[in-house]
Amino acid sequence: MKDGESIAVTYLSKAMCDLGSEITLLSMNTTKHFTDVNSIPKNFNHYKNIYVTDLDNSLNPIDALINLFSKNSYHVSRFVSKAFEQKLIEVLQSEDFDVVQLETLYLTPYIDIIKKYSKAIISMRAHNIEFEIWERITANTSFSAKKWYLRLLTQKLKNYELTHLNDYDYLVTVSERDLHKFKKLGYKNGAMASPIGLKIDDYISMSPKAEKTGICFIGALDWMPNLEGLNWFLENVWPKILEKDPRIKFHIAGRHTPDSIRNLQLKNVVIHGEVPNAQLFIGRFPLMVVPLFSGSGMRVKILEGMALGKTVVTTKIGLEGINAEDNQHVVIADGIEEMTDTIIQLIADPERMDRIGKSGQTFVQDYYDNKQNAQKLLNKYQNLVQSEIYAK
Repeated sequence: MKDGESIAVTYLSKAMCDLGSEITLLSMNTTKHFTDVNSIPKNFNHYKNIYVTDLDNSLNPIDALINLFSKNSYHVSRFVSKAFEQKLIEVLQSEDFDVVQLETLYLTPYIDIIKKYSKAIISMRAHNIEFEIWERITANTSFSAKKWYLRLLTQKLKNYELTHLNDYDYLVTVSERDLHKFKKLGYKNGAMASPIGLKIDDYISMSPKAEKTGICFIGALDWMPNLEGLNWFLENVWPKILEKDPRIKFHIAGRHTPDSIRNLQLKNVVIHGEVPNAQLFIGRFPLMVVPLFSGSGMRVKILEGMALGKTVVTTKIGLEGINAEDNQHVVIADGIEEMTDTIIQLIADPERMDRIGKSGQTFVQDYYDNKQNAQKLLNKYQNLVQSEIYAK
């Protein structure tokens, strides 16, 4: 589980399995997030069956250029795969399903296939409002040519997302905020908010001794909002932190860390690259920084930091979708000076960090337990299936 989406999928699937559901996974093994299927651990056994097809979804300059003259969304077209379609048909013909849950908008092109070969309820689990991420990235881009290109791609993605908004039978969002926004955008079918849950016991049991003056960042650095936020922090905030307290060290971890980050030679900045265990990495430091200015949905890494009892410093956009209270469960800091001063003050006040960390941990236990959230979703699916049976 190396990114927020895979964590969200895995924990929900495990909880659903524990609650008595049979789950089959069909996944694209993309070049961007490639996994050696032979390395899947034996205890990854909460799926009845696992099917995988390979997909080269790497950015192709020629395809991107051709797409400029097309109405199709380049974001979506990169996930159109004949191999996946054929495997999907094969799976639908071999098993009967009550619900087919699509994880993210990029599986929308396969809805017609599902309807043709299955009578299952089609549910869309929307991890984000996809076009919203790219609207924010575009707004934060200063280079005019790149801004023009991103604006064009974003408009195509928005058109696609809104055109297909009511193609599925049921919508599951990860936050109430996203649910309200989807409805304002025109969604009319059944829907509920089902927050991403964690297996809380896995986090409570981890309590490595934290370095007193260490702060950390962790996140997939092939996801543009993460890289954008990290670069902003390194360029604007980190020099000011060092001026005020040269003891503080900044530790950076992330899958697909680009050379621009790996080759940094900044004082007291330690680049770890991809770490084998994100929880153990976060657990080493009392404070975790999540500087986000774009993105959508819910940041799983913030939940993980809170579950581990760490003080999380993030932005208003970073905290979107998580109903935590500023200065009680987390700390919000948006501007350069505000984030600098916040981090300096927290490092100088371990008791305050400990208080916020413990409060945040209790908050996650109360609202983001994967089994509790999965039970509510399962109850909804069971009601929908029963309604379908009676309707027939």
